Amino acid sequence: MAKLALVAATKEGKTQRVRSSAKTVRLAPVPANTEPKDHFINRNGLIFAGSHLIIDLWEAEGLDDRDRIEQALIDAVKEAGATLLHIHLHTFSDGGGISGVAVLAESHISVHTWPEKGYAAFDVFMCGDAEPRKALGVFKRAFNPGRIVVGEHKRGVL
Repeated sequence: MAKLALVAATKEGKTQRVRSSAKTVRLAPVPANTEPKDHFINRNGLIFAGSHLIIDLWEAEGLDDRDRIEQALIDAVKEAGATLLHIHLHTFSDGGGISGVAVLAESHISVHTWPEKGYAAFDVFMCGDAEPRKALGVFKRAFNPGRIVVGEHKRGVL
C-alpha cells in the first residue's frame, strides 16, 4: 500500500514521505509433493476446500507489539498443524496498528489491529488436515481479549 500511495502522490505532483516498516520472515521451503493432492476436506459427507474463520478480538492487549503478533502467528500455525511459508508484517506509524499475513501451504492467517480500540481482526483460512479452530486458543493466550466473536464459513463446498 505504501508503494501505491507513493505512486499516487507522484502522479499528482506531490511529494509524500512514506515510511515502510514491513518485515518479512521466511522459513525453509516446503518440499515438493510428488503425489498430487487437492487438499479438499470430506467431513460428515460434506466436501469443501477449507474452513475460513473470521475472528474479532475486543478489549485485547499488545496489539501494537510486532514481536508479540509475529510469535502469535507462528504459534497459531503450529497449533493448527499447518505449514508456514512466510510472514509479512507492516506497522503503521500513525497509531501503531499492525497488518500482516502468514502465508501457509494450507492458505493463510491475516491480521489487522487497532490498538487504540483494543480490537484485532484475524482471518484464518486453512484447507487439508489443518485445524484452524486451534488458532483461537493461541490468540486468547497472546492477547487476553475481553470478548471474542468468531464466524466460520466453509469455502468451496461441492
